[in-house]
Amino acid sequence: MRYLDNAATTPVRREVLEAMTPYLTSHFGNPSSHHTIGEQAARALADARARIAAVLGMRSTDIVFTSGATEANNLAIKGVAIAAQQRRGARHIVTTPIEHESVLASIDYLVRIHGFDASLVPVDATGRVDPTAVADALRDDTAIVSIGYANNEIGTVQDVAGLVRAVGGRAPLHLDAVQAAGWLPLAATGADAVSIAGHKIGAPKGIGVLGIRARIPLEPVLHGGGQERERRSGTENVAGAVGLARALELAESERASGAARVAAMRDELITGVLERIPVARLTGHPMHRLPGTASFTFAGVNGETVLLELERRGLVTSSGSACAAGSDEASHVLLALGVPPDQARTAVRVTFGHDAEGSVAPIVDAIEAAVAAVRSGV
Repeated sequence: MRYLDNAATTPVRREVLEAMTPYLTSHFGNPSSHHTIGEQAARALADARARIAAVLGMRSTDIVFTSGATEANNLAIKGVAIAAQQRRGARHIVTTPIEHESVLASIDYLVRIHGFDASLVPVDATGRVDPTAVADALRDDTAIVSIGYANNEIGTVQDVAGLVRAVGGRAPLHLDAVQAAGWLPLAATGADAVSIAGHKIGAPKGIGVLGIRARIPLEPVLHGGGQERERRSGTENVAGAVGLARALELAESERASGAARVAAMRDELITGVLERIPVARLTGHPMHRLPGTASFTFAGVNGETVLLELERRGLVTSSGSACAAGSDEASHVLLALGVPPDQARTAVRVTFGHDAEGSVAPIVDAIEAAVAAVRSGV
């Protein structure tokens, strides 16, 4: 079986597991405990925080450990927005309609419960947002701008430098960088807040980070013991933090060479599918896309059925976001690109990991055969 759904999750790397093991066994202390075993865990947590901060181009005090990217996005959006509302009466948020569900649902909560207004800046047919349009959407009471660095379904990469210039410090800029980590630069984005998840880069599920500049006021979403400098209560996942630090360092060290190699495989796949399957259409930007992501629609077929056919042929793929798997609704991302609902339901996404290897030709063969089988009803 060949696994091609790395945008959903990745296997834990051996080096990461080895780094974590002591903190799952002998070094098991609570980092808030004031004794030798607890202080041992606290030192490991501080070291992981510093190493992650170095990769993100931030200070250790900017790093907030979370249970994953969903919590990091919730904390960034709700925490910054509510703090801005309390301090200066801000009640406006800017985003796009193609963001991850954790971003859009957090904003919907603020609109429904806290009386915020939200501006969804349209994207073009490739999934890119115009930075000028983002600037035009800003208001004096804008609390936060939240935009994904790279889209999880179609792989389109945004013009982050243009967005930073467009926002110009008029409001904090939050980047959902979950899919970008390991593929794109993180240290020089110029963003005020960045969300990442361990399980997308070879660390385990259940650990994430919100990197947020200490100067940005942040209202906690979780309350209790006041951990993470009172920004996120709850006993920290020390082993997860250590694993995330190791995974992020490895991904960053391999990023340049790995991205180029995987992008070549992606391009070979895209060319083969488009040449051999007349009903195939590439979704997302043809150039500004993640190195490992290729997403297609296939007119006249059911995407979920194609996925089953592909798995029968030894390929594990997906139709898009794992968080929306099993839904009968067409992808909100594809609909925002102007893809008709019937066509949006035919989506198939192939995502390579950093360890991708082997020939692309069998993948193209399998996709061609699977689409043909579904079209013919075989």
